Amino acid sequence: MIYDSMLILAIWMLGTAALLPITGGEAIEGAWMPLYQLYLLALTFMFFAGFWLRGGQTLGMKAWRLHVERNDGQPLALKDAVRRFVAAIPAILPFGLGLFWCLIDRDRLAWHDRLSQTRIVFRPERR
Repeated sequence: MIYDSMLILAIWMLGTAALLPITGGEAIEGAWMPLYQLYLLALTFMFFAGFWLRGGQTLGMKAWRLHVERNDGQPLALKDAVRRFVAAIPAILPFGLGLFWCLIDRDRLAWHDRLSQTRIVFRPERR
């Protein structure tokens, strides 16, 4: 998560820089703030969904040989990625409680895994 968080931060910075010509270099505030936040959320979704749909793993997951897949072992489709991303929001909000849930869950699933019917699997290196 730390690796992907650093990448997301960089994407947010680039995405915000892309808006500077429109704002005249000024900070986005006031009535535009909710639209800006939606923009950042959309960039975040595109990051995760793009990686999940292409190979089942983000760059951070790749470092640890982790893959996301549906419970039936199939790769995620767009609707699965949407469901997983939306379900991750309530999992993160209460101080990450939904993420840490996997430590006590019998199947080692976080809230968003259960809600989206997906799972993270470890795949060792092939030789």
